[in-house]
Amino acid sequence: MTAAREAELLGRITINPKVVVGKPTIRGTRFTVEHLLKALSAGLSFEELKEEYPFLEPEDVQASLLYASNLVEEEKVYAISE
Repeated sequence: MTAAREAELLGRITINPKVVVGKPTIRGTRFTVEHLLKALSAGLSFEELKEEYPFLEPEDVQASLLYASNLVEEEKVYAISE
């Protein structure tokens, strides 16, 4: 994926401290990335989510997965000696 495409997708994720205590949301709504990822991991299909949240677009799922993968990519694990 190109850097421009990544930037375009990540632009769909918004963070506003006044909305849902600053959690990342989909395109300025109150629907969080966390909620979307948990729904998908519970086995809901995009079609099922779209019935409940008609504003969702396939790119929102892509953006949420990219956002989460970037967080995991930056995660660091340090050994603690005992």
